[in-house]
Amino acid sequence: MSATPLPSTPGALGGLRVIEMGQLIAGPFAGKTLGEFGADVIKIEAPVGGDPLRNWRLTKEGTSVWWQVSSRNKRSIALDLRAAEGQAIARLLIKEADVLIENFRPGTLEGWGMGWDDLRALNPGLVMLRVSGYGQTGPYRDLPGFGAIGEAMGGLRHLTGEPGRVPVRVGVSIGDTLAALHGTIGVLTALYHRKVNGGLGQVIDVALNEAVFNVMESLIPEYGAFGVVREAAGSALPGIAPSNAYRCVDGYALIAGNGDSIFKRLMEAIGRNDLGTAPDLGSNAGRVARVVEIDAAIECWTLVRRVDEVLEVLGAARVPAGKVYTAKDIYEDPHYRARDMILTQTTRDGYQVDVPGVVPKLSVTPGTLRTSAPHLGEDTDSVLEQIGLSSEQIAQLRSKGIVA
Repeated sequence: MSATPLPSTPGALGGLRVIEMGQLIAGPFAGKTLGEFGADVIKIEAPVGGDPLRNWRLTKEGTSVWWQVSSRNKRSIALDLRAAEGQAIARLLIKEADVLIENFRPGTLEGWGMGWDDLRALNPGLVMLRVSGYGQTGPYRDLPGFGAIGEAMGGLRHLTGEPGRVPVRVGVSIGDTLAALHGTIGVLTALYHRKVNGGLGQVIDVALNEAVFNVMESLIPEYGAFGVVREAAGSALPGIAPSNAYRCVDGYALIAGNGDSIFKRLMEAIGRNDLGTAPDLGSNAGRVARVVEIDAAIECWTLVRRVDEVLEVLGAARVPAGKVYTAKDIYEDPHYRARDMILTQTTRDGYQVDVPGVVPKLSVTPGTLRTSAPHLGEDTDSVLEQIGLSSEQIAQLRSKGIVA
């Protein structure tokens, strides 16, 4: 199949070659992030079916629209990594790469002769990102792990939902994306170390549960110091007051009035200067002690107002507040548009799809959407030719089903 050439505006990571062996969410999200800032990401997929994400959730022209986000700025080669010949080709690709991303179960690559010791001997400068359920070491390393399980084991699920009810999940694969972002930080850190310390690569070992655990704030210090097990609290933020979702005539308003000066402005805005000037409510500790009273006062005010009115009044008072956005709200919000956070790209199948923009915003070398998500194996021939295979060799591999 013909390849799609990379454009001549490479971005901050231009010249960096990444081999992505992962599938579904965590590994590919890390690859997506590197690709948005200019890295040449070569995605290896199984010849039959490819990455299962191609078919997840809603599809158009036979392909998931989620795929159009996850795999933009990537090139696809279809290669059977279970076959010895496929593994040999993978080694050739890795030999010339800067970064390898993989999210197989620990031990899989070792079984294929592509463990860290093998690859380090082949390419001493390689940076290898390994994402797995529980990490490459420890008693749980061989257990299968998905993001949902990492969220539970990392402590997030216990805190999500209403008190005394079934723990609920965040509506997206947050465990996977947290792992991917930690992995991306690790890759960039390792690349910097390689640059200033003699060109040697290293392994980044990211566990799904640890990525979640890393953002759990005071969970462990509070238990270690006081024996306190933090519990689910619905929309409130225990120990920080006031910060909650408050009912309005037509929905909910999220209000964060937990700064000392912000609290005073909030109370003035809702006509409760008696609370705003109360000496014991001038600090967070005092407000936490009376949080039920404060929340009741705020909701008494919001209950007779529409969300937009609440936000207008609190915006004028410089009190952080917002509505609970749906996809429609995001799509129609002018602020998202003004910051290029919703972009339109043309897919390989010729239709247009709206996709999220690039985060973070860099002033000199911003991330870009250079190419749309590839068809399965569309870059196989050009990539293999780049590492020295002839068209005859590629044709022979294709006849065996090693490549597609």
